Amino acid sequence: MIGAIAGDIAGSLYEFHPQKREDIPLFTSKSFFTDDTVMTIAAAQAILTQKPCAECYRTYGKRYPYAGYGGMFAQWLMSTNPKPYNSYGNGSAMRVSAVGWAFDSVDEVLAEAEKTAVPTHNHPEGIKGAQATALAILMARQGSTKEGIRSEISSRFDYDLSRSVESIRTGYAFNETCQETVPEAVIAFLDAGSFEDTLRKAISLGGDADTLACIAGGIAEAFYGGVPQSVLEIVKEKLAPDLLEITEQFRSRYLAGLYPASLL
Repeated sequence: MIGAIAGDIAGSLYEFHPQKREDIPLFTSKSFFTDDTVMTIAAAQAILTQKPCAECYRTYGKRYPYAGYGGMFAQWLMSTNPKPYNSYGNGSAMRVSAVGWAFDSVDEVLAEAEKTAVPTHNHPEGIKGAQATALAILMARQGSTKEGIRSEISSRFDYDLSRSVESIRTGYAFNETCQETVPEAVIAFLDAGSFEDTLRKAISLGGDADTLACIAGGIAEAFYGGVPQSVLEIVKEKLAPDLLEITEQFRSRYLAGLYPASLL
């Protein structure tokens, strides 16, 4: 989950300033968290408190109304009668990372990932994007190889993971669908050699940079055994106090093996 937050922060400067190269600064004084982080932490809060996901999304979405939500989601946040709107946008995948840490079986992870998606993203592709991301995280933290992850995610979800970052980069453009974000983010992880390399490759695709790096970063954190200490310090610095508090609660319950020290 912390890897997803770090990816969001790293990609924040490049969402509307796309890059097609990897030699970019990952974090600067102007880097910031976006809606990807707010909703990631809201989903974690739902797991920690066993409150409905929709309730947590709306609580934190209203608390941070200018975090960069898509138009339909912003309307859903402020609606007096919010209902799912059949979205297959990548918002379901960017907020799901906590599920991959909080549950230990494939069936649980798939079911809980669907729960995080359906308040808004109840289209089959929206659900699939959340499930694929959460399952990749589960597999990574349980010791699967990259080829094992590639095989399972591609066969179960019918994603083409045979491509490379380099082959995708040339013709890729900004896209907010799960279908054209989740596979690309997974490939960025598969092609990379480290956590930070994962973020660079995801951003270098030149698409929805914060969400690509958020999804890829969540998987990379699980695979590489956490984020580097320098990245962790940036996350702590950039998060608002209430968001850091929930992240600490989640760390204490689910991530203490990776991060023994309190974030506070």
